[in-house]
Amino acid sequence: MAFPSVSNSISFVHPVSLTHGKNAEVWDVDGKRYIDFVGGIGVLNLGHCHPQIVAAICEQAQRLTHYAFNAAPHVPYQQFIERLAAFIPVSYPVSGMLTNSGAEAAENALKIVRGHAGKTAVIAFDGAFHGRTLATLNLNGKVAPYKQKVGVLPGPVFHVPYPSVDNGVSAEEAFKALDRLFSVEIDIDEVACFIIEPVQGEGGFLALDPLFAKALRKLCDDKGIVLIVDEIQSGFGRTGERFAFSRLGIEPDLLLLGKSIAGGVPLGAVVGRKSLMDTLPKGGLGGTYSGNPIACAAGSATLDVMTDANLSAWNEQYSSTLLARYERWQTEKVSPYLGRLTGVGAMRGIELITPEGKPATAQMAQLLQMAREHGLLLMPSGKSRHIIRLLAPLTIEPEVLNEGLDILEACLRALD
Repeated sequence: MAFPSVSNSISFVHPVSLTHGKNAEVWDVDGKRYIDFVGGIGVLNLGHCHPQIVAAICEQAQRLTHYAFNAAPHVPYQQFIERLAAFIPVSYPVSGMLTNSGAEAAENALKIVRGHAGKTAVIAFDGAFHGRTLATLNLNGKVAPYKQKVGVLPGPVFHVPYPSVDNGVSAEEAFKALDRLFSVEIDIDEVACFIIEPVQGEGGFLALDPLFAKALRKLCDDKGIVLIVDEIQSGFGRTGERFAFSRLGIEPDLLLLGKSIAGGVPLGAVVGRKSLMDTLPKGGLGGTYSGNPIACAAGSATLDVMTDANLSAWNEQYSSTLLARYERWQTEKVSPYLGRLTGVGAMRGIELITPEGKPATAQMAQLLQMAREHGLLLMPSGKSRHIIRLLAPLTIEPEVLNEGLDILEACLRALD
């Protein structure tokens, strides 16, 4: 599939052209229906065209389509940021700013940290993904394709192993790598911040070791280092709770948000401790489109729907169905390529491995095509692109979820 007016540097997982969608289903230009397990890569936790979000967008579009908040504050921004601050489960008062994307939130977080700490060194983790902008590229724990041919990136940024039961890296191994880093590469007193995902998305849906998370929080407290938690993909109910950091028993200093924050309308945020968020001088934060009224209205509607009761019910239905199906697949040995189930809650990945224990990248390519032909859209993840990233809407109907899993099972059985 080629589009002459679109840069060839943009790649496509699926060579289809979509026209419309509803909850967990989408249709292409030929009228073919697909069950969507991609969800806009984690943007559509509430599905395509959720009626309450659509109604909020339409109503706001008739009142005020745009005003730059830093030119004259508007009510949708004020209302949404207050509600968002109350939605974040931390013990301290939350302050923040709205952005256009998760990557922009990460960029602004780096600015805030520099202003606060007077230092520039950042420690990120192998397998991380924090965006495609120039500064966030350097945070990513993977070269291809994001850093290729880009040249020197803003720094300094250092990477250490990401500890998770899903990748076999222990908390002890990660701290040994940190000890080496502080002995060989950089003095710990020069470190401004750590940035970490509680569940890696691009990295393969790897869940952070809780012991490491708690020890890292203590290290940051002891050394006056800012802890940035990236919940751009894991947030807004994807792991079964409002945010995944709650599962780890920690609180971030700064929290990065995006993707499912506004039901598919471009919006992001960096929020956290007021002492940090107020560091830069007046005018140091802002942006022409940041906190657009329509996006804010969509964000408020999202919070209306995303109650704790709904999150609990959605997670139970989604997770129990998937876990039961996966356990049966294991018992029945549906495929010699079926590997581990990674992640937590409704943020799950299924690893494809060869009988020799190597990433089954060829089989992943085959699976993506077969599933698409049978009406199921899937997305790969992981360093070797061998982990199926399951990001169906949390609101997916049980019968549609089971239909999608039936297709996935049939395709797994057919892999050669």
